[in-house]
Amino acid sequence: LISSWMASGTIPTFIHLALSAVSGKYFFAIAFAVTAVIGISIGSSLTTAATLGAAFVSAAAALDLSTAAAAGAVISGAFFGDKMSPLSDTTNLASMTVKVDLFDHIKNMAWTTIPAFVISIILFAIISPAAAETDFRKIAAIKNSLEELNLVSWQSIIPFAVLAVLAVSKVPAILTLSASTLSALILAPFIQGSFSFSDMVNILYSGYKSNTGMEELDSLLTRGGIESMLFSVSLVLLALSMGGLLFKLGILPALLEGIKGLIVKAPALISATAASAIGINFLLGEQYLSILLTGNAFTESYKKAGLHLKNLSRVLEDAGTVINPLVPWSVCGVFLTGVLNVPTAEYMPFAFFCLLSPIITLLFGWTGLTITKASGK
Repeated sequence: LISSWMASGTIPTFIHLALSAVSGKYFFAIAFAVTAVIGISIGSSLTTAATLGAAFVSAAAALDLSTAAAAGAVISGAFFGDKMSPLSDTTNLASMTVKVDLFDHIKNMAWTTIPAFVISIILFAIISPAAAETDFRKIAAIKNSLEELNLVSWQSIIPFAVLAVLAVSKVPAILTLSASTLSALILAPFIQGSFSFSDMVNILYSGYKSNTGMEELDSLLTRGGIESMLFSVSLVLLALSMGGLLFKLGILPALLEGIKGLIVKAPALISATAASAIGINFLLGEQYLSILLTGNAFTESYKKAGLHLKNLSRVLEDAGTVINPLVPWSVCGVFLTGVLNVPTAEYMPFAFFCLLSPIITLLFGWTGLTITKASGK
């Protein structure tokens, strides 16, 4: 997807728009807000981060701003969208796992999500430089080079439009990404001028290679391809294999059973749920399993404690969905490191929304704020 979007000018166009629309002032806050809106619109954190997110990180590099902070901002925004969008697979999975109405689940999440969003955007505004400390001649040169290479055009937005429409229409992710990639490949010959079938195959496998001679521009555009993700895929397979062994050997189910059997009061129950979801993310590296296993393990405990199950579904998202990108060997962590070219350990301190969500859900759990009883009170 990324390599084809490079060839069709989609990501270069977004980079050009980002460089034209924003300066260093409030850059990280703007990146966070924009990716949050797009994330809610299409319901996919990884797609948002890999497309618009990659453009913002590239723009940050061109503006001589911290790429780690930019990555933290776009990941925070993308996972805000993933968490709150009714189109998101994790949002639907959390509500279905504990049998809670989807929109009741989303409304209940707003109690913890909105404070995390507000605090995050304030923090991103604070760490954004008051003025861009960069050479704007270099920025102008990059924008001019993109235009001269014919990589900036409104037609180049078509692959993103295809992706957005299909995502909103709830077309399966593989078909959505494939259709967007295909539309980009169809558009690429008109953008590139000469683009043979062998060029197409080479770009899909090895990634898009930029050879303009301008070092800053080449570093922004040279990315993508199946080959660049092979190490990431192997790491994910190893992490999932370890998780499968822990589950098959009965180690993880035994731990969950032991924890839930000792807890009956609401504060400790919510803390144990959050700890389990976070622990599964670190042990298995899998976002869906942190929701499924924790949700199934604690459903009866919430009923016995007299708590509405929408409290459980909220904790699953606050401590499950948004934690996965913070784990270096997780599916999301490995993928995001690959597409943004920023190591997990570097962007993690700046992923404010992901860090704040479990803290706020624990705070509300211990104080009883917004915790709903089974009676609805």
